[in-house]
Amino acid sequence: MDLTLTPLKGDAKTLHQWLTTFHLASVVLDPFTNESAWILKTAARILRQFSGAAVRINFIVTCDASDARAFLGPFADEFLVFCDPDRVAVKALALSELPAFVLIKSDGSVPIAAQGWTSAEWKEVAAAVAALTSWSRPTIPAPGDPGSFRGTPALV
Repeated sequence: MDLTLTPLKGDAKTLHQWLTTFHLASVVLDPFTNESAWILKTAARILRQFSGAAVRINFIVTCDASDARAFLGPFADEFLVFCDPDRVAVKALALSELPAFVLIKSDGSVPIAAQGWTSAEWKEVAAAVAALTSWSRPTIPAPGDPGSFRGTPALV
């Protein structure tokens, strides 16, 4: 809960502070890999589904603010974006592959995470977010989503 997350806009806060009101539904990306680029539009579509739910939808990108803006393009203005250039959050979340889709509950626990891109695993995370927030689930997979692929090493 002492992990500090730094957004593109605003001040850095501890995970405890970010979780005071809402859970976090985070898509974790490495902007220097093809795999994270392949899932970007799909991830944005999934996060949009939860935009009105009692959850903070966000991207965690393993780079500085400048590279995050370059990689995310207009998504950098649409979503809450945390920069994790030293992969401190990635380590704290115990991720081994990126991209990842993670649910962080308000108590700081991570009940479910999907790593790499397998639509069935991301669908399970989305279902957990939907159940926790009493919200509707996104369609996963949807037309235009990529085929399954393994992620790249999260800790380089």
